[in-house]
This record gives sequence, C-alpha cells and structure tokens, in this order.
Amino acid sequence: MTSLLESIGSDMKIGELSKLSQISVRMLRYYEEEGLLSPKRTVSGYRQFEIDDIDRVKLIHKLNKAGLTLKVIRRILPCWQNQRKKFSPCEEFKMGLNETLLKLDEQIQLLQQSRNHLLTLLEEN
Repeated sequence: MTSLLESIGSDMKIGELSKLSQISVRMLRYYEEEGLLSPKRTVSGYRQFEIDDIDRVKLIHKLNKAGLTLKVIRRILPCWQNQRKKFSPCEEFKMGLNETLLKLDEQIQLLQQSRNHLLTLLEEN
C-alpha cells in the first residue's frame, strides 16, 4: 500500500481511492452524489481525490455500517474534518449519534415485540 501511495502523489483517481480505501467505485460515486465527497476535477472531467480522502471514506463507511444515515453523517462530518487524527466529538457529532441510538432503540423494541408475537403463535399451536 505504501508503494501505491508513493506512486500517486497528492492526487488520485477514483479507482486508486477505491483500492486504498477498500470502498467500491460505485459507493464512492454515491458518497459524492450525497455531498460527502467533493473531489476536484481535471480539465477532462476526471475526479481527483486527495490522500486525506482515504480516511474520510473509511470513516463514512464505518459510521454508515454503525447505523448512521448518510444525512446524519453529512451533518457531523465537518466535526471530524476540523480535528483530523485527534478526534474529540463535537456537540453536532454527539447529537447525531444520540439520534441514531434512539432510532436503534425503537427498532430493537419493535423487533422484540415481533419476536414475542411469534413466540406466542408457536406456543398456541
């Protein structure tokens, strides 16, 4: 990976970012459509990403897998960007996480109710 990083310099194309971040090109394009990535463009229209975008897309992917919507991630991402490697959650970030936790708690409650209904059906027969 280091040799690939050294060979691309400061700008990289979407395929290179995909390889380095292990996020598909399709997903990277979707992140851009959703306003989570803002690559520069060459004269011929090719996207040019920076080295920092590797960590950015990994974070976006991790937060999304943890249950945060892209809308929430878009809102809290500037908090992370301003702090770079030494991250201390800002209030906006904490609010986004709390919103997601509330939604997850609601989903857990609904799933528990569904489970109880199914158990009741099994016990009746």
